[in-house]
Amino acid sequence: MDLVLGFFAFLLIWAASSWFDLPVLHRIMVLIGNVLAIAIIVIFQPELRIALSKLSLKGKRQREGSEFDRFIDLLSNCVYRMSEKHIGALIVLENMDSLQEYAQKAVVLNAAFSPELLETIFSINTPLHDGAVIFRGQIILAASAILPLIEDSSQVAKSMGTRHRAGLGISQTTDSLVIVVSEETGKVSIAREGIMTRGVKIDRFKGILRSIFNPPAQSGPRSRFKIIQWLKT
Repeated sequence: MDLVLGFFAFLLIWAASSWFDLPVLHRIMVLIGNVLAIAIIVIFQPELRIALSKLSLKGKRQREGSEFDRFIDLLSNCVYRMSEKHIGALIVLENMDSLQEYAQKAVVLNAAFSPELLETIFSINTPLHDGAVIFRGQIILAASAILPLIEDSSQVAKSMGTRHRAGLGISQTTDSLVIVVSEETGKVSIAREGIMTRGVKIDRFKGILRSIFNPPAQSGPRSRFKIIQWLKT
């Protein structure tokens, strides 16, 4: 505010020197103005650098990439920490098909993702642990969501519980990616397009997520075909 008041005071004096025809004062104000133009660049150099970096498309892509990688790492570590503790979990990552229909019938959170929040939701002593958590981007959209179970029992192994059946069911009707953590075995499974891969290791888990949720410019039909083949193997 002091800088703003000083700037307006300078403009007022400069205007007065012109209005009342004071050539000496006007000349002094012009010289001061030339110095101030350089001083402003020096004083506000950090702010100007940040502003220019925001205008840079390359800088924006790098920030988005680093934020996405951080999200993948945090989510992966959280999932496999729950796996080690045998905490059952059902996580649905929304893709192109909207999951708003299921979110509206659940407990809407619209909360920024954090590993602590996700683990708390699936803790057996909390009222939200029974059901699925729906992600929209890096936001936890809803918890305790009820998902449709798979209808074709021939695709379901006898060892699969309700979480696995619900994960397969929603993966058949939408293009979402479903993560299932078994409470009995602690194994992590991934379901997509009606296909479930069980016992996925953390490195492969991160690779699948990065392949599916890459920015549109870096993903295409070929990458989608590769990931489907990967899940089938």
